[in-house]
Amino acid sequence: MNAWLQLLDTAGAVLVLLGAAICLLGVIGMLRLPDVLSRSHAATKPQTLGMILVLAGVALRLRTGMDLATLALIGFFQMLTSPVASHLVARSAYRTGQVDHDELLFDELDEQLTDGNKK
Repeated sequence: MNAWLQLLDTAGAVLVLLGAAICLLGVIGMLRLPDVLSRSHAATKPQTLGMILVLAGVALRLRTGMDLATLALIGFFQMLTSPVASHLVARSAYRTGQVDHDELLFDELDEQLTDGNKK
């Protein structure tokens, strides 16, 4: 094995480890954070970054066309579904009253959902 392939394998292993560590931090955030909106943030942001790093690391290790296409599809669908699911969870928590409105800095949905501001 030449030095270039050894370097790619090492970089791939480092990216997988770093991505797994970031995913672990996201899980710890989901367990430790107090409210739905904070947990939703912890479930989406670090998990997406960790998943991208893991996929990049695996792509550096595998290096074949079919594997790279499969990893690209996994990344695409994960990037498509994770933020949308997080948004829907946060919005349903807001609409069912599980969000403390005093803790919000901006409450743009309040104006749209209350009857007093409709004309």
